Amino acid sequence: MAINKSERCGSALIVIDVQNNVVKNAYLRDEKVANMATAVSKARAASIPVIWVRHSAEDLPLGSDGWQIVPELIPLEGEPIIEKRFRSTFVETNFEDVLADRKISHLYICGAETNNCVRHTSMSALEAGYDITLLEDAHTTTSFEWDGFVMDAARTIDEQNTNFIGYQLPTCSADIKMVSELWN
Repeated sequence: MAINKSERCGSALIVIDVQNNVVKNAYLRDEKVANMATAVSKARAASIPVIWVRHSAEDLPLGSDGWQIVPELIPLEGEPIIEKRFRSTFVETNFEDVLADRKISHLYICGAETNNCVRHTSMSALEAGYDITLLEDAHTTTSFEWDGFVMDAARTIDEQNTNFIGYQLPTCSADIKMVSELWN
C-alpha cells in the first residue's frame, strides 16, 4: 500500500550506514563522506530533517568501534537514528513510523553501501510510494570479488545512479542529484 501524499509532503535526508567498518575501504571514502557531510549541513540549514541509519550484524556488533558512525558525521540531539539488522531500513525497524510522524514523502538518500543497504532501502521506499532522490556523489561501496568476477565499486555506483535517472512509477518517482544542487 502506497503512502498518502495528500497527508505527507515533507522531505528528509537519509544517511545510511556511514559507519567506521562499513566505509573503511570504500571507494573514494574521504570524498564521499565529505559530500555526505555537506548534504547534512545543507539539509540542516534548509530545515530538512536528517535521519540516520546504523546497521548491526555479527561482523558489526552493536556498540563496537566499527559500528560507530564515522567521526566526520555527527548526529545532532533529536535527529533519529534507526537501528537495523537487514539491508532495507524498512525491515523490522521504526523507520516508517519516524517518516509518518514527520509527514515525509520524499527521501534524499546518501550513504553506504551502494549495492546493499542504499539499494535495498531505496527500492523498498519506492515500493511503498516514496519519491527518492539519490545523491549521486554521496554514496559509496567497496570493490570485491565474487565467483571469479571483480565487482568494481565505481561501476556499481554508476549503475545505481543510472537506474534512478528519471525513473517513474504510477505513484512515485526517483532521480539523482549532485550535493551541490541541493537546497540552494
